[in-house]
Amino acid sequence: MIEVNELTKRYGRTTAVNNLTFTVRPGQVTGFLGPNGAGKSTTLRMILGLNRPTSGSVTVQGHPFRDRPRGLRHIGGLLDAADVHGGRSARAHLAVLARSNAIPSGRVEEVLGEVGLSDAARRRIGGFSLGMKQRLGIAAALLGDPPVLLFDEPLNGLDPEGVLWVRGLFRRLAAEGRTVLVSSHMMREMENTADQLVVIGRGELIAEEPLTDFAARGTGLNVTVRTPDPGRLTDLLTAEGAAVRPDSDGSLSVTGVDAARIGELAFDHRVLLHQLATRTASLEEAFMELTADSVEYLAGDPR
Repeated sequence: MIEVNELTKRYGRTTAVNNLTFTVRPGQVTGFLGPNGAGKSTTLRMILGLNRPTSGSVTVQGHPFRDRPRGLRHIGGLLDAADVHGGRSARAHLAVLARSNAIPSGRVEEVLGEVGLSDAARRRIGGFSLGMKQRLGIAAALLGDPPVLLFDEPLNGLDPEGVLWVRGLFRRLAAEGRTVLVSSHMMREMENTADQLVVIGRGELIAEEPLTDFAARGTGLNVTVRTPDPGRLTDLLTAEGAAVRPDSDGSLSVTGVDAARIGELAFDHRVLLHQLATRTASLEEAFMELTADSVEYLAGDPR
């Protein structure tokens, strides 16, 4: 378990993390989300003891991680897959980590096989693709067989097969009772992977709840309608107080009126419908809506 309690980190006059409190529990995949500049990386570094908090505390399995000798036995972390010695081979890199953490040398071959790098074990890391470096970083996190695992943007550079493999890996690790925290900007993948979410913005907590509950907080509920008479149906729905937006595929996207009422209006006015379907907000839509006030770097209109 990871417990973050009133955590604050300041750099001069800049507050990167402000009074942040949340808990990451075992047995589930917890997604760690936030806009760029929200303080995610700073928080992850404080969990791993790489940055010292200005105030507050963070513990892993009840203890500050920096107090743990042979830390890879307690928590495995992937922060930056490119931050490795390019002149070493994959096997040598993992062997150094194993020796420094009193991990049996046989574990090196096990994790190389688990991440699919056995055939590349003797190659220098400097020649690896980003996806291969990600796999090596995941191997390093798994090396000590720890109960707690933390991953920052682990899907960068992975091909579709690699993304599916990582998704299955995270779910297996959680099913084994481990604590799994994943920071990612890939909302669709988080939608398929995470059970719980911790969402922050400008260094402060926005939400800590199941993914389904967070997505339901968005107001993106709408109804997709297809009809051979879109103009007439649009007039009827607008008079009812609905907002109607034509989509590029010829359908209408309707908000403000539910599917049952749309069906009633169409029936009463003899408007033929080819499709009537309710669509709930996606995680991405809910995230964009609920973090809109926390975006630090906002691009202008490209037009």
